[in-house]
Amino acid sequence: MALVLTDEQAMIREAADGFFASEAPVSALRRLRDAADATGFSRDLWTKMAEMGFAGVLVSEAHGGSGLGLVAANLIQDAIGRNLSLSPFLSTAVLGATALGEANAEQQAALLPKLAAGDLLLALASDEASRHAPHLVRTRAEAAGNGFRLTGAKTFVFDGHVADRLIVAARTSGEDDERDGITLFLVDPNAAGVTVKRTQMVDSRNAADIRLDGVQVDGADVIGAVGEGAAILDRVLDAGRTCLAAEMVGVSAQSFTITVGYLKEREQFGRRIGSFQALQHRAAQLYCEIELAKSATLKAAQAIDAGDKDAPLYASLAKAKAGAVARLATNEGVQMHGGIGMTDDYDIGFYMKRARAAETSFGDLSFHGDRLARMLGY
Repeated sequence: MALVLTDEQAMIREAADGFFASEAPVSALRRLRDAADATGFSRDLWTKMAEMGFAGVLVSEAHGGSGLGLVAANLIQDAIGRNLSLSPFLSTAVLGATALGEANAEQQAALLPKLAAGDLLLALASDEASRHAPHLVRTRAEAAGNGFRLTGAKTFVFDGHVADRLIVAARTSGEDDERDGITLFLVDPNAAGVTVKRTQMVDSRNAADIRLDGVQVDGADVIGAVGEGAAILDRVLDAGRTCLAAEMVGVSAQSFTITVGYLKEREQFGRRIGSFQALQHRAAQLYCEIELAKSATLKAAQAIDAGDKDAPLYASLAKAKAGAVARLATNEGVQMHGGIGMTDDYDIGFYMKRARAAETSFGDLSFHGDRLARMLGY
């Protein structure tokens, strides 16, 4: 498949770029951060995003969404990255919608219309260690009555403090690090035994630590089949990784734009510093790296939409490449700004913080390098 956008996808990109630049620019992030907002994002913004069709981009038309696929979601996430917009798009519209795409008909009918309308927030509770290890699941689900009793703890749960439903990975059989025996459950965060503690990350985004102390769930709360949740979890995470890659492409591209603008304005030794050949070479290299990351990310999204058997490989490649490029782009941006690049007055520092957090989420370069090597038989 050609690495180009269709006319419809180009329109989505244009609409998303205009929307987030107008409704949720970096200045909005500053206001929310300075106000220590308890939610961490604007619910009015989320309502507008739902009205634009963004919340339901991965929800089928039968359930009130547009079903436009992951390429479209990536274009929205790219615009979010360019503007550092705070929203539950990744946690709900990407991770949540992908997980519910694997749910049964009753679960989908009950939840997907609300998700598409912006009335339901979801959060994936899977990680338990300080570093991403998706199949390391110590949380136990023991049979109890007509359901299960969950006990364990989760960390780095994006938007977990505001979620209306948690999607929890728990172990119904096997050892802690086995792939088999993982089951996904829908959990009400207000249920007895659930404790949610909000943690604000370095990039001013939200995560939560969640403890489950004998939380009772019904058999009807299982997503997919008991003990076979790892395959679903992998697909959900690959969708999230690809969208995070798209966000980091947006972060990188906007960091580049900001930095080039600064090079054209800042004068040193009687000349604009953008005229210095050494800085021009660094900017040219960075531009090429961003284009490579953009292509890798688009390919991953296309592969997932097409059901390509190699989609997991492309997702890891995109996440690894976009993370490395985002680190380079924001490093170069701060360095070319000089000392003022580290001050709060300049936006480039916000992009660096977001790049660092996004790079480590759902697996950093080392994780995906190892995953790629294993998939290729090394």
